[in-house]
Amino acid sequence: MNRSGIRNPLVTSLALALLVAAAGACAPAAALAAAPIPAPPAINARSWILVDHFSGRVLAANHADAREEPASLTKLMTAYVVFKALSEGRLRLSDEVTVSAHAWRTGGSRSFIQVGSQVPVDILLKGMIVQSGNDATVALAEKVGGTEEAFAQMMNEYAQRLGMKSSHFVNSDGLPAPGHYTSARDMATLASALLREFPQYYALFGLREFQWNNIRQGNRNTLLGKDPSVDGLKTGHTDEAGYCLVASALRNGMRLISVVMGSPNEKGRADASAALLSYGYTFFETLRLEAARATVLKPRVYRSASEFAAVGVPYDLYATVARGQATSLSTQARLSHEPLTAPLAAGQALGELTVADGTGAVIARAPLVTLAAVPAGSLWTRAVDSIALWLK
Repeated sequence: MNRSGIRNPLVTSLALALLVAAAGACAPAAALAAAPIPAPPAINARSWILVDHFSGRVLAANHADAREEPASLTKLMTAYVVFKALSEGRLRLSDEVTVSAHAWRTGGSRSFIQVGSQVPVDILLKGMIVQSGNDATVALAEKVGGTEEAFAQMMNEYAQRLGMKSSHFVNSDGLPAPGHYTSARDMATLASALLREFPQYYALFGLREFQWNNIRQGNRNTLLGKDPSVDGLKTGHTDEAGYCLVASALRNGMRLISVVMGSPNEKGRADASAALLSYGYTFFETLRLEAARATVLKPRVYRSASEFAAVGVPYDLYATVARGQATSLSTQARLSHEPLTAPLAAGQALGELTVADGTGAVIARAPLVTLAAVPAGSLWTRAVDSIALWLK
């Protein structure tokens, strides 16, 4: 570190290189170079995308921002709104929901709930996610929003907050309707938000089947039975939308999300999703470069009671690179201004941590913040430091 406590990026690069050398000091330099990355596999679908969940890097895409009919992928947005209500205490899994005639009459796929019956939220969620039941979906929307129209307004508000720029919803179940659309990129954004914000409910997307009223109902996501690393998320299909699938897999700490929209058949969407996931895991790797709230710097803070401040990133910082390129990465921490003076609030932004690849291009960044408040020092400390600052 230099006098301000900033890590030297050359030292970071050297440390990475030494780690590799320790693993195979006699290996020729060519053996350490990254393997060439081929083009993504040919995908038979109108639009698709492959994203690393932790770093956010897009690994492959085609027409990812094109507006598409989402079909039952819409239910991921419905699930997000319902999970919000659960997490905020406005709804409980044990709450009984009265099935309205409107919900019961909803066309398309069904989870076989009866009009006027009382069904727990937990069962309705399984009916929506596993069976893709439109009746269960509308029942949930009416419970949370009062009416399905009001619930759709909530869906659009949350979509805007998530940065879903190519989406608009007019219903909760995904049946075709004018003005009802999304994009592959937006679906990946939504899937990542579900993983990040509601880990306590994510296991619902991996259920292979559930039973209600003595009727066994199976999940249409066939990848759940073929690939043990796949644990979600949702299928969709209408004649207009084609066959769609948002899938997520976790292998060796690396989580990928694939979105395929407009595939010609059920097998095609599964094969396309599997091909994208295989491509991502074969040619890329994701590294956690800094842990959330770990101390990165300890710069001097004048006029403070503690003299130094613990500074770090507020969340885990990841980077996704081609396999074999880890040794080319370098990190650099920069404070926006010095000298620092107390008081400093906890979480106050003081600078930025950047990660660059071998070409010098920045591939990841995160704010540097104070990990704890730094109060002002005594009158004597403030006076002495004021003199020191004047003399600098």
